Amino acid sequence: MTTFNVISDIQGDLADLHVALKDLSAGNPDSSGIAIAGDITPRGYDFEYAAVKEAFSRHTLPKTAWAIGNHEFYVPKWATPDQLSQDTWPNGTTEDSLFRSFYNFAGRNTVYAEQSFGGIPVLTIGTEKYMHYHDTTLWDEVWMSDAQFAWLEARLRYWKARRKPVMVVTHHPLPNTVSGSHNKLYMRDYLQSDRLLGILGRHRDVFLFCGHTHWDLNLSDWHVRRVVPGTANLDGFSVINTGAIQTGWTDDGKGGEVAVPGQFNQGLQVEVHRDQLVVKARDFTEGTWLKQVRIPLHTAI
Repeated sequence: MTTFNVISDIQGDLADLHVALKDLSAGNPDSSGIAIAGDITPRGYDFEYAAVKEAFSRHTLPKTAWAIGNHEFYVPKWATPDQLSQDTWPNGTTEDSLFRSFYNFAGRNTVYAEQSFGGIPVLTIGTEKYMHYHDTTLWDEVWMSDAQFAWLEARLRYWKARRKPVMVVTHHPLPNTVSGSHNKLYMRDYLQSDRLLGILGRHRDVFLFCGHTHWDLNLSDWHVRRVVPGTANLDGFSVINTGAIQTGWTDDGKGGEVAVPGQFNQGLQVEVHRDQLVVKARDFTEGTWLKQVRIPLHTAI
């Protein structure tokens, strides 16, 4: 069995991050890795990345897989770290500098990457443009290059031939999947959602982990199987909400969202067995399990 953890949306909440990392290291000392599904920082400043790196260094932890989030692109909203100035966006900040800050932190030179957690492939994907630099009517939408799509397609084929389940980590939820993704706030996060769904939807043993919404893992649609028409895969693939470290949200019943009251600090533990995945939702503040789901693997490892 291989175990790993998934968290997302730290967004500067280092106090809750320490609580989560302490709980993870104590509760899953044999974890083979931690995937972070974006919004590592509140704005994308280098000193904010450094603070996250310092926080991780205080704990005994396995390797990490970092996915980029929209908050990594918020430096241009600020004239200085202490002065919000959205009217003068981008305040002299270049798009390239934002990506370079992420690359320097993550130790790579592409948004997309592959790692192995105990022999289980973990792919991180994400936007390769901050769209407001390219179209003033857009902001946080995800744009992926032909190269990233080709890479993703090739890696999924490679691991399918080797009978391995694949974990894909991204920040934004795909439409009509997990909690929040049916809400108008999150329905158009991907500029090429159909293309991405068409690739993922062919593979029964693909598991997509996504954050961004901060929606509560207590909701019933925290895990779904998404069937994509035309892919010849009637079983679909799994999509799993990652919760959030910083502030929880849920449906307000009016087409929007409302904050979850009280302390909120949630994430996942994943167990990869020979014939199934067990995904457990964790409340880090209380140190308790919220729920779990067992997902059969169609090809036993």
